[in-house]
Amino acid sequence: MLPSYSPKSSSSPKKTNSIERKNSSGSFRSQSSFFFPNNNRLWLLLIIISLQIILLLMARGLPFFHRRSHFPSPLSYSHQLLQNSSNVSFTHHLKSAGISIPSAVSPPERCSSGRIFVYTLPAFFNQELLDNCADLDPWHSRCEALSNDGFGRKATGLSGVVPEDLVPAWYWTDQFAMEVIYHNRVLNHECRTTEPDSATAFYIPFYAGLAVGKYLWLGYSSRDRDRYCEMLLKWLQDQPYWNRSDGWDHFLTMGRITWDFRRSKNEDWGSSCLYMSGLRNITRLLIERNPWDYFDVGVPYPTGFHPRSDSEVVQWQDFVRNRRRTTLFCFAGAPRSTINNDFRGLLLSHCNNASGSCRAVNCTGTRCSNGTSVILETFLDSHFCLQPRGDSFTRRSVFDCMIAGSIPVFFWHRTAYLQYEWFLPDDPKSYSVFIHRDLVKNGASIKTILENYSTEEVNQMREKVIQYIPKLVYAKPEHGLENTKDAFDVAIDGVLQRIKEQEQPGFKWKR
Repeated sequence: MLPSYSPKSSSSPKKTNSIERKNSSGSFRSQSSFFFPNNNRLWLLLIIISLQIILLLMARGLPFFHRRSHFPSPLSYSHQLLQNSSNVSFTHHLKSAGISIPSAVSPPERCSSGRIFVYTLPAFFNQELLDNCADLDPWHSRCEALSNDGFGRKATGLSGVVPEDLVPAWYWTDQFAMEVIYHNRVLNHECRTTEPDSATAFYIPFYAGLAVGKYLWLGYSSRDRDRYCEMLLKWLQDQPYWNRSDGWDHFLTMGRITWDFRRSKNEDWGSSCLYMSGLRNITRLLIERNPWDYFDVGVPYPTGFHPRSDSEVVQWQDFVRNRRRTTLFCFAGAPRSTINNDFRGLLLSHCNNASGSCRAVNCTGTRCSNGTSVILETFLDSHFCLQPRGDSFTRRSVFDCMIAGSIPVFFWHRTAYLQYEWFLPDDPKSYSVFIHRDLVKNGASIKTILENYSTEEVNQMREKVIQYIPKLVYAKPEHGLENTKDAFDVAIDGVLQRIKEQEQPGFKWKR
């Protein structure tokens, strides 16, 4: 807020230096004798009044005098927020559930971190990939998975598993659909600008994951896997705002793990997109990051729950908080028989030998694929869920587990702690359990370790998990939720903040 100005009262005369009084009076006498040799007081009065009118008109043109008239007052905006919530008790419920309710925040102030310009790329880089969704995977069509703005088809078979009025908020969302979800949300973001000169950040809506996906198998060459990124780089190098910053204020989403874009040798897996020198300064949002690359940012895998309102977030949090859980821990995953000392197979054995304390879901085949509720039910019924590394260090199951209110048990730090700092609590012990994998390999009992946690400790960890659920889900509305920041909002806020931090002297390296 600008400081208010109040002129000092003239009732108490101020002591003035004699030299200042002398110079002031001398100046006035000389000016008055020059303009008014006949001491015409009427003319003097008219000129003084005219000067006051001119000064007043000039002052009204300053931003100080008209700034408030552009935005609603803090009181009226807060009142509007409360009216949009159903009642005062619901507003209190939002706060207790970890959902922030902005007070007295006008729309322009919500964009205080900056505005986003969205490039209009040639359709080759995004829309044509969606149009040809049947050809994105060598084994089956991706059209259904990418429908509904990336959320996939509506979930079925959840009646009796989740509250009936929340069933419409569930979809069978594909774990690699992030690029489509983010693109639609950025296009409708309240801080989007169509004027690049006013932008803090520049979003490149390139569907990098969809573009490389079909070329990862069946003998395609390294040139096939690099083609899209090479063409994107060539297009960007013709853009003045890219050249102005060398890409530092640009970001994009890459809907696969970072290792799919880090091929160092032609015969290796993936594309070499992130090793192309022209693309090294972009901030990239990925479902798995390289912890040693500053420009990689890990964001939550898309899951099936996409709340349509703040009240649905609160309702779901209450549901998982009050859920009666009958199993100490669970594990859902498929063993890797081709891998020596397969750790997932070892966890399945632990679970099967836990005498009813563990619920195992062997995901061999299609049992755990989208379209079934078996994993969700398992997590809802269990206090803890075992989360080893997947085919890479991370797995979507971490987020399925936490959204169900189950406490994750990790065996690698890189599965979550070094991945999703913007989205998870600072203290890993507050919401999770870490058991080093070597302890398990050497015979330690997972059941015994988890049984040593008291009921109070378990409830505290679960409450922390539940508190962070809003940051782990992607809301359904294109404009996001009214008062709740979901995973998308947290990611965009973080991108804008880091781009501002990069403007500090000495932060950026030179070309």
